[in-house]
Amino acid sequence: MATTASGMRADGSIGTSHKRVIFASSLGTVFEWYDFYLYGSLAATIGKQFFTGLNDTSQFIFALLAFAAGFAVRPFGAIVFGRIGDLIGRKYTFLITIIIMGTSTFLVGVLPGYTTIGVAAPVLLILLRLLQGLALGGEYGGAATYVAEHAPDGKRGLYTSFIQITATFGLFLSLLVILGTRLGLGPDTFDAWGWRIPFLISAILVGVSVYIRLQLHESPVFQQMKAEGKQSKAPLTEAFGQWKNLRLVILALLGATAGQAVVWYTGQFYSLYFLTQSLKIDVTTANLLIAAALLIGTPFFVVFGWLSDRIGRKTVVLTGCLLAALTMFPIFKGLTHFGNPAIEAAAANAPVVVTADPNACSFQFDPVGKHTFTSSCDVAKSVLAKKGIPYSNAAAPAGTLATVKIGDEVIESFEGAGIEKAAFTAQSKDFTAKVDGQLKTAGYPAKADPTQSNYPMLVVLLAILVLYVTMVYGPIAAWLVEMFPTRIRYTSMSLPYHIGNGWFGGFVPTIGFMLVAWKGDIYYGLWYPVIVALMTVVIGLFFVRETKDVPLEH
Repeated sequence: MATTASGMRADGSIGTSHKRVIFASSLGTVFEWYDFYLYGSLAATIGKQFFTGLNDTSQFIFALLAFAAGFAVRPFGAIVFGRIGDLIGRKYTFLITIIIMGTSTFLVGVLPGYTTIGVAAPVLLILLRLLQGLALGGEYGGAATYVAEHAPDGKRGLYTSFIQITATFGLFLSLLVILGTRLGLGPDTFDAWGWRIPFLISAILVGVSVYIRLQLHESPVFQQMKAEGKQSKAPLTEAFGQWKNLRLVILALLGATAGQAVVWYTGQFYSLYFLTQSLKIDVTTANLLIAAALLIGTPFFVVFGWLSDRIGRKTVVLTGCLLAALTMFPIFKGLTHFGNPAIEAAAANAPVVVTADPNACSFQFDPVGKHTFTSSCDVAKSVLAKKGIPYSNAAAPAGTLATVKIGDEVIESFEGAGIEKAAFTAQSKDFTAKVDGQLKTAGYPAKADPTQSNYPMLVVLLAILVLYVTMVYGPIAAWLVEMFPTRIRYTSMSLPYHIGNGWFGGFVPTIGFMLVAWKGDIYYGLWYPVIVALMTVVIGLFFVRETKDVPLEH
């Protein structure tokens, strides 16, 4: 049976060539996410190699900051490579991005450490991370646009949904390679030099992807536009310099990708932080719980992509945002109930209350562990924040010495300003011991008791969060692609996607932790994704159009 240039058979079904397009685009994007996540998974080890001279906490923090740099520059990659993609074509642009990503990752694997080349090591490492972020910023838009422009009408949601699975697969692949290498070499050898192997393997993976992509043809929609002379001569000016198109970009960000991003990062990343930091569940156990939820939920990326072809992208994505916003608080309270019921019981029977002059309380967020909190309020909250203990605040008159009430017991804090370091350390140690003793008496656990955790119910709740992720993420590529005209599609859809996911979503864990540290309420960090998701529901509902039946040739 004859097929069209897009790979669609005359009867409307999809031929082998189109399956090759989906496979090649998805495989390459999986490898790019593999490269990107390697760094995050190995941040602690990399910190020791490239930030020698700092303490362990600062090493890890600076390694995470270098990881965050990759998120920060993703929108710039979207601009740079989006422009190239709209000028010279989709295929060659995402060939460039995967080569840049693969080369940068390989170079991290051979980069000498701080002990060999000094300060040049962390500088070069951060430069390579910036290149990775730029490449990823150009890759996603290219892959999504390329697949969508090959897909037949009525199936774009289904076929672009395979691109949406790639981030999860890339994360799994990176974790499997790291685990296999660590088990094969042993922890000492792995920390010494074996950590480089997963980075070096990326050269093989990228080589395979480049070879497969070289066999592909340019998008038929782009070829037709180019043949008709309708190609944009200045994609950036047309996309962002004209209000008609800039308005669409802003609406795509606020009415689609911002909410999608916070739901995605809450379901896959903030939930992991909550399990380990707030509920004190063992890290390995928490990762296995998240992995189980991802395995259950991952097929639904395709299900909701398919459903968006039937009832609309807007309906599916905004429903996912709304459901997530309405149920995040009860789901996370459920995680507490089934994950560490001792914390729930202790907080109910012996609530912790800090009574202090509000003007004497500083913001309890110290990412590098260098700040010394000296007021009596700061001393009290610092001890509770480091232990992850939920507490509430009560105002006291100016000059009042702060107290910590645990159940019916009241413990006085102390003023640390102006006293010698040794005396401050001694009093702080004594105060901490009193708080620890009373917390233990009140039933607050130092860590979750595995015999008290209901793991099946935890998997169910986490799987619901992942289900929301699939609802908002499965159709988003098709929705963004269809919003913009072909001549500036790559440029226009990439920027709101990467601002939404790189900035709104990427900072969910950081902002959430800051809010928890501010209020003492372990659930308070959820207000950030809830508010952003509700904003997206309102803006998307009233100002962003449905696109499922829009022809891509517009």
